[in-house]
Amino acid sequence: MTIKNKLKPTVSEIKILDVIWALKSATVREVYNKLSEFEKVGYTTVLKFMQIMTDKGFLEKDDTVRPQIYKPAVPQKETQRSLVRDLLERAFGGSAGSLAIQAL
Repeated sequence: MTIKNKLKPTVSEIKILDVIWALKSATVREVYNKLSEFEKVGYTTVLKFMQIMTDKGFLEKDDTVRPQIYKPAVPQKETQRSLVRDLLERAFGGSAGSLAIQAL
């Protein structure tokens, strides 16, 4: 599955994706437990974000089991490439050389 409308995940959505990529699939509770180790976050907030992310095409949800299991709709490497391409275009006018120089 590809990301609908070429949307880019927000910082909060990337945090959720990072947890799910690491676990391969997860329930809302598992994502909440992992995120709450590092920051104050509410369970219902994580739930709502994951529902929105499913609508955006970032996550797929298995409704046949309880609790519902979420998995990434797009591989981590593909999402990272998309984000780097977007940064390259928006911040560096498409110049990989400018990005490399700035990184150094």
